[in-house]
Amino acid sequence: MTPEDYEQLAKPYVPSRPVFKNCVRAFLSGGLICVIGQGIQEAFMAIFDMTAREAASPMAGTLILISVILTSFGVYDKLAQWCGAGTAVPITGFANSMCSAALEHRAEGLVLGVGANMFKLAGSVIVFGVVAAFIVGVVYAILGFGGGHL
Repeated sequence: MTPEDYEQLAKPYVPSRPVFKNCVRAFLSGGLICVIGQGIQEAFMAIFDMTAREAASPMAGTLILISVILTSFGVYDKLAQWCGAGTAVPITGFANSMCSAALEHRAEGLVLGVGANMFKLAGSVIVFGVVAAFIVGVVYAILGFGGGHL
């Protein structure tokens, strides 16, 4: 049996995916995470008399902490199943991926378990983020945008 024959045979049994519904869920859940982040930032600005720039870092740290706590209790994964990509894209998804890997491999020890496995998924995100930032920086420098010139 060729792969094409198998695909034709299996096609009627493959459930259809509700793409529009999944997109709406991802949009709403990702937006809700951003609204919560904005609320946290506004709270830092009001309570601690910070500027928006000063409140951005503690807001991100707070979102990361909330994500790690929810991941540790198994709540974030259930939310992610319903929300889809909406929970994977913001900073909370990155924290969830690192925390999940750390929890999964904690029995193997701190160095060879947690330390070695926690960056398997997150490592590629970091590498591609740094490479993309470098390319954008070079393009901006060549075109003369932004602060200084080469």
